[in-house]
Amino acid sequence: MTRNAYVMLAAGGSAALLLGAYAFQHLGGLAPCQMCIWQRYPHVAAILLGALAFFLPLPTLIALGAAAALVTAGIGGYHVGVEQGWWQGPSSCSAGAVGGLDPDALFDQIMSAPLIRCDEIAWQFAGLSMAGWNMVLSLVITGLWIAALRVRPTSA
Repeated sequence: MTRNAYVMLAAGGSAALLLGAYAFQHLGGLAPCQMCIWQRYPHVAAILLGALAFFLPLPTLIALGAAAALVTAGIGGYHVGVEQGWWQGPSSCSAGAVGGLDPDALFDQIMSAPLIRCDEIAWQFAGLSMAGWNMVLSLVITGLWIAALRVRPTSA
C-alpha cells in the first residue's frame, strides 16, 4: 500500500469513530460524559493531520497523526479504568464517596454532580464499553499511522 493509502485509512478511521460517537449521541440518545468528549478532540486533530499529510506527506505530520490516535486511545483506556472502578476519575464527572457525609454535604454533592457520569457504562458490546472500543480501535489506527511512516516516500 502507498503512504497516502495508509494516511487516508488512519484519518478515515478517526472520522468513522467520531461519526459513530455523534450517531450514538444524536440518533441513539446517549449523551456523552466529559471524558467521552475529551476522546473526540484527538480524533479531530488526526482527521485534520490526515488531510494535511495527504497533500504534504511530511513524516512530522504523520507522526503527529499517530500521536493523536495514541492520545485518544490513552484517554479511552483511562476512561475504561474509571468505568471499571480501577481508579477514581476526575471529580468533574464521577461521584465522590458518600461515607461519613452529613445530610447537607450529601445534598451539596448530589446537586453538584454532573448529569452524565464518567464512571457508569452507558453502552457496551462484546464486553467493551464505547471507551473500550475507542481505545482498541484507536490503537489499530495508531498502527496505520505508523505503517504510513514506514512506507518509502517514493511509493506515496
